[in-house]
Amino acid sequence: MSIVAVGTVAIDSIETPTASAHHVLGGSATYFSYAASFFTKVHLVAVVGDDFPMQHIDLLRQRGIDLSGLEVRRGGRTFYWRGRYHADMNNRDTLEVHLNVLADFNPTLPGHYRELPYVFLGNSSPQLQMRVLDQMVRPQMVLADTMNLWIETQRDALLELLPRLDGLLLNDSEARLLAEDENLVRAGMKIRDLGPKFVIIKKGEHGSFLFSRDGVFVLPGYPTPDVVDPTGAGDSFAGGILGYLASDTSPPPGRLRRAIAYGTVIASITVEGFSLDRLRQTTREEIERRLEEYRRMITF
Repeated sequence: MSIVAVGTVAIDSIETPTASAHHVLGGSATYFSYAASFFTKVHLVAVVGDDFPMQHIDLLRQRGIDLSGLEVRRGGRTFYWRGRYHADMNNRDTLEVHLNVLADFNPTLPGHYRELPYVFLGNSSPQLQMRVLDQMVRPQMVLADTMNLWIETQRDALLELLPRLDGLLLNDSEARLLAEDENLVRAGMKIRDLGPKFVIIKKGEHGSFLFSRDGVFVLPGYPTPDVVDPTGAGDSFAGGILGYLASDTSPPPGRLRRAIAYGTVIASITVEGFSLDRLRQTTREEIERRLEEYRRMITF
């Protein structure tokens, strides 16, 4: 089944302790869509300026991603982010942000997108996420991401959005902030009580927690010795999850747990290169091999 992915398509400049990459393809919708495309058809919704390199559009189109919802705004400049990672590669400093065309983005979904069954709402204001949902016709599953900024500045709107979601993705600090509880297990349970059917709390290299009606499920991160660039790992994780869920009709809880395992594996591949470099090199066969390695690591 197909997915509508709403988020950012961006140009990034990234510095790490050992290397750097300047003006490369980035954005939440970019990473999500490419990761999910290993499992199903993805229909992207985003905005870029007319400075956006055509080779990036060609790359996404060649992957089979539907770009009918990608608005190219004449005279505008594409969202730009520049950041520097610390030595541990878990923390980073934002050095420069230019919202550009993203500042007033108000997505209008193409007609054939509106009846698609799966929806990913990339990290953006909850008002924008609700405007997207208002355009959908009875989606089967909606997965959304959020961040500290919206929890702190648009909490009421976020609380209004949560009951409309099937799943919510957020990291551990965001979960504690939203739940107003420092205990991560209690925080996950409290957030689920706010409306989503399931909550996934990301802990970076340490894995993730799943909170659902079937209880709490925990998976470690895939041990990756060669971390080149962590940018986009969370969105690739989300793409692996929803992409797999859209391709598998087996019953829960196994289906959702397998989806998180696939997301973990795809995120581990993403961080082994800058931008989409490593994802472009991988195949579904490599993903399956790494999933089997991962399965052996966590079976006892």
